[in-house]
Amino acid sequence: MMQISNDAYCNKHSLLNVMNRFIAAANNMDETIMVPSLLRDVPLEEQENQGAKISQNNNEPTFPSKQRDMYEHYLLLKSLKNDMEWGLLKREMSGGASFLEMAVKHEEQQITGVPPEDGTDLESQFHYHLRGLFGVLSKLTVQADHLTNRYKREIGGGSLTR
Repeated sequence: MMQISNDAYCNKHSLLNVMNRFIAAANNMDETIMVPSLLRDVPLEEQENQGAKISQNNNEPTFPSKQRDMYEHYLLLKSLKNDMEWGLLKREMSGGASFLEMAVKHEEQQITGVPPEDGTDLESQFHYHLRGLFGVLSKLTVQADHLTNRYKREIGGGSLTR
């Protein structure tokens, strides 16, 4: 049986730590937003401007958000957290592709240099996808924190930011 080292679990650069930070941010978002319907028709423009700044600093291309308002963004983050906690089997059984699966397929089509999927270089494939997972989870954590803080500002509790 494989044991998880406490050193690897506590390492701030470990995959488990990044996953736990996103899940904690999404849980905090879910606990804070008591009335998600208040997010309807609240534009994402403030968050998109922040995302553009982050992407420019990392020399990464920016991708326009597919969500029209904060409510749809809230649902996306909640759905991704559920996919991480429960796995994709539940979604596959219901016949639908998750937002995360669609985003990964779209990104792989646009990015050149995707490792071959024929199984010859599994180490390269693993590191490629691990880097992508770290990047996506970090961005999702920032977005969940931003959505939570923006909700607090919208309902007048802006001084309670985390």
